[in-house]
Amino acid sequence: SRVATKRDAVGPVDLELLVANVVDDLETAIADQKATVTVDSMPTLTGDAGQLRQLFQNLLSNALKFVKPQPSGQPAPEKPAALITVTARTLKGHDAGIAIPPGDADRLFYLIEIADNGIGFEPHQAERIFQVFQRLHSRSNYEGTGIGLAIVRKGVENHSGHIQAVGRPGEGATFRILLPV
Repeated sequence: SRVATKRDAVGPVDLELLVANVVDDLETAIADQKATVTVDSMPTLTGDAGQLRQLFQNLLSNALKFVKPQPSGQPAPEKPAALITVTARTLKGHDAGIAIPPGDADRLFYLIEIADNGIGFEPHQAERIFQVFQRLHSRSNYEGTGIGLAIVRKGVENHSGHIQAVGRPGEGATFRILLPV
């Protein structure tokens, strides 16, 4: 419910350190999934550290949760089961490939992408996954409450940003986030 309200303490947030701490917190899940998480150089931006931490925690946790199942009876794969990359770059809104209001077209943003090679999702489900309690998979297959991505979207919106999900069934998902410079 705190995410629904405006940001708490706004100040400089070192995303490099924040994402590193989230990855450290997820160390057990990363090891369990035999995952490789690669994080590029990340910017420092103005925001609410708690909300931004929750945003990355939810997205990275989902990437670890929705890995492709290993076929039974198969030997362990040579490469990691889960490959997750976090990248960041600076660009103008109109160059991001994300639907944004015209007023943001010439605004400078950080484009942060969290990509995985997991189970993905059908492209027509891209907006539905951000709705509260919307699940694409049964609880018996994947744990969760169905609120994680709704919290992510609200956190992005609270930072005057934009988010887009791109999925490919059986190939993975990419979450593209624009946060103002």
